[in-house]
Amino acid sequence: MSLGESPSEVRYGAPPENAPSQDTHRGEVIEWIHVESVEKAFPMLEEDGIDGIWLSRSALPQVSEIRGIVQSGIMLRDMPEGVALVDSDLRIIWANRRLLQWAQREEGVPLGMTFYELLHNPEIMGPDFCPFHTSLATGDQSQSTLHSENNRYFKVHAAPIQSQDISRQLIVTVSDITEEILQEQKLAAIHQAGRELADLRPNEIFMMEVDERIDLLKDNIQHYLRDLLSFDVIEIRVLEQTTGNLLPLLSVGIDEEASDRRLLARMHENGITGYVAASGLSYICHDVLNDPLFIPGVANARSSLTVPLILHDQVLGTINVESPEVSAFSDSDLQFLEIFARDVAFALNTLELLVAQKANTAQQSCDAIHSAVAMPVDAILNDAVHVMEGYIGHSPEVMDRLGRILQNSRDIKRTIQQIGEKMTPLEAVPADEKSQQHGMLRGKRILVVDEDDQVREDAHRLLERYGCIVETAHEGDEAVLMVRRSGGEDSYDAIISDIRLPDYSGYQLMLRLEKVMDHVPMILMTGFGYDPGHSIVKAKQNGLHPKAVLFKPFRLDQLIDVLKTVLEANPSSVPPA
Repeated sequence: MSLGESPSEVRYGAPPENAPSQDTHRGEVIEWIHVESVEKAFPMLEEDGIDGIWLSRSALPQVSEIRGIVQSGIMLRDMPEGVALVDSDLRIIWANRRLLQWAQREEGVPLGMTFYELLHNPEIMGPDFCPFHTSLATGDQSQSTLHSENNRYFKVHAAPIQSQDISRQLIVTVSDITEEILQEQKLAAIHQAGRELADLRPNEIFMMEVDERIDLLKDNIQHYLRDLLSFDVIEIRVLEQTTGNLLPLLSVGIDEEASDRRLLARMHENGITGYVAASGLSYICHDVLNDPLFIPGVANARSSLTVPLILHDQVLGTINVESPEVSAFSDSDLQFLEIFARDVAFALNTLELLVAQKANTAQQSCDAIHSAVAMPVDAILNDAVHVMEGYIGHSPEVMDRLGRILQNSRDIKRTIQQIGEKMTPLEAVPADEKSQQHGMLRGKRILVVDEDDQVREDAHRLLERYGCIVETAHEGDEAVLMVRRSGGEDSYDAIISDIRLPDYSGYQLMLRLEKVMDHVPMILMTGFGYDPGHSIVKAKQNGLHPKAVLFKPFRLDQLIDVLKTVLEANPSSVPPA
C-alpha cells in the first residue's frame, strides 16, 4: 500500500503484527515504526517522513467509534461556537472554522501563534484575569470575558484535558456575547440617562425658572432619544387629566401640522397615540400602510413605536417614534423605550413637584407679607376714614390727601396680591383651588367686621387665597365709614359681620348700611345659640338672605359656600353673561 509518489518514501506508523522494522515493496525499502496505540499514532502524521498509518485488525477500534471520531471532528469544525486546543504555552494546536472566522484568520493559524494573538490581543475583563493559567495550575475549569477589536466581546471557557497520555493541554470554547454585552451597556446607559434627565444641584434649581427647567428636560430627553436610542423622529405628549387632551411637549422631525393636531386619550379616532394613552399599553406599528390606527406624523413614515408615560399606574402622556423603514422597531427597541419612558415620567413628576414646591414657597411668602401688612394697612384705612369725617366741608386739600392715602393703601395690598399671583403660577395651584367653581371669588371686595383680631387676620389669610380683596373693621361705625368711602370700583361685594359688635349689633349695622347702599350683601356670624334680641330673625325679616348666616366655629368650605351664595344674589357683583 503506497501513500506517497515515491515508494522509497512510504512509511507506515503501525506495522502489521510480527512485521520486521524494515521491509521492501517493489524494490523499495519500507521502514516500520511500532507504536502502542492509535492515540499515539495519529499525532505522528505531523512529523516529516511519516506518510501513513497501518492499523491491525486487533488494534482497530469499533467501527462505530471510528465513525464517531469522524463525525465529532466535523461537528467541532462547523459548530456555531469557537473551539480551540492549546498547549501549556497557550499556543494554538488546533482551532475550528468559527473561531478562525471571528479572528479574521480563515487562512489558518500561523505556526506558534498563541490564543490571545489569534484574537488580536484582546482586553481581559474578568472575572478570572488568567483563565488559562488558572485551569492548568488547578486542573479545574475557568472562564473569563475578552474585549476584542471592533468592539467584540467573547466569553472563553478553558478546561484541561483529563488524560494520562496527553498532559497540560486545554480545550477552549469561545462564545460571541457581543450583543448581550452591548444590550447590558445600553440598559446601564439608559438608567444613567434617566437619573440625569432632571438632575440638578440645589444651587442650579434655585437659579432656574420653571420654564428653563422644562427646556432643560426637553433638551435632555431629545439628546438621549437621538444619541443613545438612535431615534430621529420623536413626539412626546403630556396628558391633561381633567380634559383628556394630549398636549405636545416635544416634537423632533414631526410635521408641523401633525404636531399641532389635537389628540385625545381615546381608544378610537385619535391614532396610535390616543390609543396608547387610553389603554396604557405600548404599541408597535410594523407597517403604517396596513394599520388602521396610524395617523401620519411625517410624510415618509413606514413604521412607528409608541409607549405610555406611566407613574404609579397613572398615564402621564406618551412617547412616539417613527421610521421611514418597514418593521424598523424590534422588541429590544420596545424594551429600551419603555425603560426610558419610566424615567421620563418620573422626571415630569419631579418637575411638577418642583413647580408646586416653588408655588407653595411663593404662596407662603405672600401669606407672610399679607399677615405682616394687611392689618396695619386696615388700620391706616380705618384712621383715614375717621379723619375724613372730621374734615368734610372744611378742607378740600386735606380730603384729597386723605383720599390718596386710602387709594395708596389699597394699592399696596393689590400690588402684593398681584406679585403673589405672578410668583405662584396658576398651573401650580391645586386643582380644587383654581377650579372655575371658585373663579367668581377672584377680585371680589370683602369687608369683615369683628372685634377679634384673630378673626380679621384669618379672613385675610383664607379669602385672599381665592383672590378676594379683604378689608376689615373693628366696630359698626368704623364699618359704615369704610363703606361710605368705598364707592365705585372700591365698593364692597359682600360684608361679613359678627352679630355682636362693640358699639351695636350686626343687625343694626345692616340697617345703617341700607342708608348708604342700594343693596346690602350682608353675612352675619354668631356662636351657636347666641342671638340676643333675635338679631338674625329680624335681619332675615328685613332682607338678609336665608343662607347668609355662619355659626362659629365654621369650616372654610362653609364660609366659601355662604359667600358665593350672597355674591350670586348681589346683582352688582355678578358679571354680565
